[in-house]
Amino acid sequence: MKQQKLKECFDSLDRSFFLDDDMKEYADLDMPLPIGFGQTISQPSLVLEMTRLLAPKKDSRVLEIGTGSGFQTALLAKTAAKVYTVERIKELMEKAKKRLEALNFTNIHFKVGDGSEGWEEHAPYDRIMVTAAARVLPDKLVSQLAAGGRMVIPVFVSDSPLDWQELRLVTKTKGGNIRTKTAEIVRFVELVGRYGGTE
Repeated sequence: MKQQKLKECFDSLDRSFFLDDDMKEYADLDMPLPIGFGQTISQPSLVLEMTRLLAPKKDSRVLEIGTGSGFQTALLAKTAAKVYTVERIKELMEKAKKRLEALNFTNIHFKVGDGSEGWEEHAPYDRIMVTAAARVLPDKLVSQLAAGGRMVIPVFVSDSPLDWQELRLVTKTKGGNIRTKTAEIVRFVELVGRYGGTE
C-alpha cells in the first residue's frame, strides 16, 4: 500500500472514538493512553509506523495479537482484506468489538484467548501484527506466518537492565527461512501467554 493511501486511512480514524470518556480530551496527544486493565492505546505515530512496516495489501489476511481499544484493528481493517484479532481480556474485546461494529466493519473476526498461541484455525496469515512485547519470539506465531509474509512484533532485549524492547520486522521467505530486522526501541505492555515467554 502506498504511504499516502495509508496516511489517508489513518487520518480517517478518530482516536477519541476508541477511548473512554475520561481520556477523550487527550486523544490528540502523540502518547500512549490507558484503556483499563493495565493496558494502553499506543501513540498515533507508532501505530502508523508499525502499520507501514507491516505493509498490508488489499488482499492480505492479517492476524492481530492484542485488540486493545480497537484503534489499530480499525486501521488494519481499512488496509487489508480480513483481520483476525485476538485479545486475552474479555472486557476489552467486548468494548472494541462494539466500537468496530458501530463503524460498520464487516471484515474483522474476533477471538478472546491467549494471543501468543495465535489463531491456528485460520492460518496461515500474510501479515501478523503483535501489539504486546514478547520475552521470546513466539514459535506459534512464526509457524502461522505464510511464506512471503511479514510480522511486526516488540521483543524484550535479553539482559537489558531497563527492560528495553526492540520493534522487529520478521519476514518468512518463499522457502520458509526466517529473517529478522530491528526497527527501533519501543515500550509496550508485556505479551502474557503460553508462548510469549511469560504466563
